[in-house]
Amino acid sequence: MDTQEITEILNRPYSQELLARDLTRLAYVAKDGTPRTIPIAFAWHGSTVVMCTTKNAPKIHALRANPMVALTIDTEVHPPKILLIRGRAELDFTDGIPDEYLEANSTYEMSADQRVEWEKEIRSLYVDGMVRIVVTPTWAKLIDFETTIPSAVEELVQQREARQRA
Repeated sequence: MDTQEITEILNRPYSQELLARDLTRLAYVAKDGTPRTIPIAFAWHGSTVVMCTTKNAPKIHALRANPMVALTIDTEVHPPKILLIRGRAELDFTDGIPDEYLEANSTYEMSADQRVEWEKEIRSLYVDGMVRIVVTPTWAKLIDFETTIPSAVEELVQQREARQRA
């Protein structure tokens, strides 16, 4: 898939709505060779998805060994809106708390005082910094069940139409 196709998909209104959400599911291959999918907060920066984690997280070792990942961002209503992204994770070890971590967690409802306490707690916990997991999409698909549907379902629709014409 070329960059222009990816950009077109990610710029669609439903994609933009999904990219403004706070959680994605990150899929990767663990060090033992088995698949993992975890929910993780993220921030979208127009061309990259940024997630943050601890420096001692098991996924860091797995992503060093195999940086290929898949992301799913979706809704909880019917019909669902689903954005699928594949890419390569780059690890950026940082001192302190990355802005993306604070941004990704800014949608949670907290009073101003709660927010101050939460941020104080975070800064005391991650004294050694964090790791930014930066994913640049190399493939994307939006399934909105209005203009796009899963390819397997599309195939069934075409088969049904062929049967009806026969």
